Amino acid sequence: MQYSEQVVSYIGSSTFPCGLGRTIHMTDYLLAEDGYCVVVEALEDKETYNQIECTDHTFRTIYKGDIFVGVFGERQALKGYSGRLPRQIAVGDTLNVLNMGGIIGMCVSEHPELGPPLKVRVLGAVVRHEQGKSARHVCIQDYAIEPKETLEHSAPIIMVSGTSMNTGKTYACAQIVAQFSQLGLQVAAAKLTGASLMRDTRAMRDAGAVAVHTFTDAGIVTSTSHNIVPAAKGIIQKLNSYQPDVIVAELGDGFIGYYGVDDILIDKEIQKFVKAHIVATVDLVGAWASREIFQNRYGQSITLITGPVTDNAVGKRYIQQTLGITAYNAKQDGEAIGGMLKKIMQKNRNGDAN
Repeated sequence: MQYSEQVVSYIGSSTFPCGLGRTIHMTDYLLAEDGYCVVVEALEDKETYNQIECTDHTFRTIYKGDIFVGVFGERQALKGYSGRLPRQIAVGDTLNVLNMGGIIGMCVSEHPELGPPLKVRVLGAVVRHEQGKSARHVCIQDYAIEPKETLEHSAPIIMVSGTSMNTGKTYACAQIVAQFSQLGLQVAAAKLTGASLMRDTRAMRDAGAVAVHTFTDAGIVTSTSHNIVPAAKGIIQKLNSYQPDVIVAELGDGFIGYYGVDDILIDKEIQKFVKAHIVATVDLVGAWASREIFQNRYGQSITLITGPVTDNAVGKRYIQQTLGITAYNAKQDGEAIGGMLKKIMQKNRNGDAN
């Protein structure tokens, strides 16, 4: 392998576990596998979906000629780009930016609202030199939280899921974290499924979480039904090492989809620690379907429905009177949500005492 040094413009947040600096060592020998860090050059400017989240938490607009680091990965998004990795990748190949975290792959399905995905040229694979050792390709799996096949104990979990992307799950999580923090509780938070991006867990940390982790910390670029349950258990176990009073866990995407949400919701070992299910949806059909799925597939009751369906009294009234489920809007009803959560935690403590 031949090595060279490259100063990059910025580093995508999908590489965060690797702790890379702006001066990169790279090689022309590439491994076309999920999680490997890659140096690319932007081949064009783009008017929409043209930003990348960087490891310093900023969002940067990608301009033609920018050289930056992303991570090889696949994605199957309902409201975004879907893509995969070619079997072989070489320097000079043209690929695409699949999400704002810097996932690099070959787009196979565009989205009409986002326009064609931004094209990049592959420049090389990121390597790291360690004293006395040969250079090694850098991949997020080398710095990952260990997956766990079993989960024997956990702090109470508040689980937030939804019918699809962009239903207000992250906002609800941040509000829940804030309400718990105001009650004086130590709150840990996680995003257990999705495509690599730090924005959501950062919102939970800003809301008061004492510790946050995401599936990227477990070495996963994009979660799937094949990899997510052991990773989720590993993340939950790691969060419990901070001795929180409660864990708030977001499930990115919807419970029907390719990100593995359904697998977590049917895993009995995880679910025995879940004390409340919060579901976010945009309309009444989604609210009705959520109740049916939770009752008939998961054998669980929904504690609260939130999201755009609760923006005014029409949705709330139907959910509460017809579906028999509490409905609060995370943007409008923060105190009410706090009161509900306080009762849940008190009930859990009394149950433990008994």
